Amino acid sequence: MPEPSAATPADATSEAIRVYQHFREVFGGAPTGSRRRKRDEPARGASAPFGNGREPRALGDTLDTLTAELGWNSPLAQQELLSSWSEVAGEETARHSEPVGLEHGVLTVRCDSTAWATQLRMMRTTIAARIVDRYPEAGVESIRFQGPDAPSWKKGPRSVPGRGPRDTYG
Repeated sequence: MPEPSAATPADATSEAIRVYQHFREVFGGAPTGSRRRKRDEPARGASAPFGNGREPRALGDTLDTLTAELGWNSPLAQQELLSSWSEVAGEETARHSEPVGLEHGVLTVRCDSTAWATQLRMMRTTIAARIVDRYPEAGVESIRFQGPDAPSWKKGPRSVPGRGPRDTYG
């Protein structure tokens, strides 16, 4: 008499048949027709291996197409403008100024001193022309130059109205 724990080959076969039938129920019935693909007629909506739209393309062209389709051209151009400020404004100017943001078509540039802010205000048309030539997708309509922020004496609950300390700066 065989041991109850040992499985006979008939039991293993029936278990395989049960698993196969279970998979057929879950994933669908028996395949219709042969498993070989027909090479004569392409499936509807399928592309041919060397048909239209299947030519190799450069990676840069593919990325340009993708960014245009997703609407990323403007944000990418804005970030590129901010990161390459020294090339747009010049090395000397870039050492004394820094672009801090671009919102609603206004590029804000913070300068080291009020003298540099004044000088850059006079160069505004030249810098704006360079920006429009190099980064037209950035959408820069105007440039705002800021000097350094002066300290505020209007702090705390006991600030006194009036002119404040006038002999401190100057």
